Amino acid sequence: MSAHRSLVLASASPARLGLLRQAGLDPKVIVSGVDEDALSAPTPGELALVLAEAKADAVAAGLTDGQLVVGCDSVLDLDGRALGKPADVDDARRRWQAMAGRAGVLRTGHCVIDTATGARAAATASTVVRFGHPEPEELEAYLASGEPLHVAGAFTLDGRSAPFVEGIDGDPGNVIGLSLPLLRKLLAELGIRITDLWTT
Repeated sequence: MSAHRSLVLASASPARLGLLRQAGLDPKVIVSGVDEDALSAPTPGELALVLAEAKADAVAAGLTDGQLVVGCDSVLDLDGRALGKPADVDDARRRWQAMAGRAGVLRTGHCVIDTATGARAAATASTVVRFGHPEPEELEAYLASGEPLHVAGAFTLDGRSAPFVEGIDGDPGNVIGLSLPLLRKLLAELGIRITDLWTT
């Protein structure tokens, strides 16, 4: 494939954009506008994939120049329930009280669409996350920072909640928002080497 293919990220997430840039990619960002609350699926993993595909589809539909569109969406699977971004501070507090000292699975759906051919590849990456026990004062300080309201599961590895995560089993990038190893595999399914998309 040509090295001149351009990448489009169908997500407003600065964390996903940062991961791609660190990996030598420089995608254009087009926010999908998908109403995430209008979609559902039987399991958290399937929901993450449905949302990722919906985002990629919405953006790809408006493109005509043969770009590669990447859509992602993350949810925390806790006891089989899909937890996206919390509704408010009280919701975030309840989640942390439920997560403390336990493990959940961060599931991120990935969908890549080649708008030149209409071909697509999609899959979900899963990473186990083991949560610590933030003290009540620490939790309140974290909630006051506003960060948990903007991230799936009310936590992230690349922000203020990182000290409250004891460890993970799997790809850390997936927890931040995008699995680069999975993206490489999905691009390969479409006949594209990720190294051909490097811009630096």
